[in-house]
Amino acid sequence: MHCILNFIKALKNKNLFLLESLDKNTQKLLLAILYLGEGAKSKSTGFLSLASSNPRIIRLYLTLLSSCFTIDKRKFRARIQCRADQNIEELVSYWQEIINLAVDQFYPTYTDKRTIGKPTLHLDYKGVCTLHYFDRSIQLELEILANSVIEYLTN
Repeated sequence: MHCILNFIKALKNKNLFLLESLDKNTQKLLLAILYLGEGAKSKSTGFLSLASSNPRIIRLYLTLLSSCFTIDKRKFRARIQCRADQNIEELVSYWQEIINLAVDQFYPTYTDKRTIGKPTLHLDYKGVCTLHYFDRSIQLELEILANSVIEYLTN
């Protein structure tokens, strides 16, 4: 066990220098790639949309978005998707604390009907939080940047 912990620590230390170069341009690249992986890429929507069950991913997304763009918190909306046996009020409260939005910025929670009668096995599962930010220009910019990165690195 001690060897594994030392190995993990060595891997972390090996790459810590990369954090020193996280300027605004690098952060924007990270945001574009995060959006490429976790965000909705529908050309027909007028908003940016990203969903995750991982609160750390949601926080990272919000941090990068605020760092790279001028953000108006009033343009955010959130929706929680959960399992049928979960307490909706507790989940909304949990995610509200994570994303720091007013309750009136939450759409009604979506409960997955396929989970009726099936208990949630992972008790720490808090559903999926989908964040919508109503600014089409940011969505397009991130999609174009992510595609440019792909083209640049793969050609």
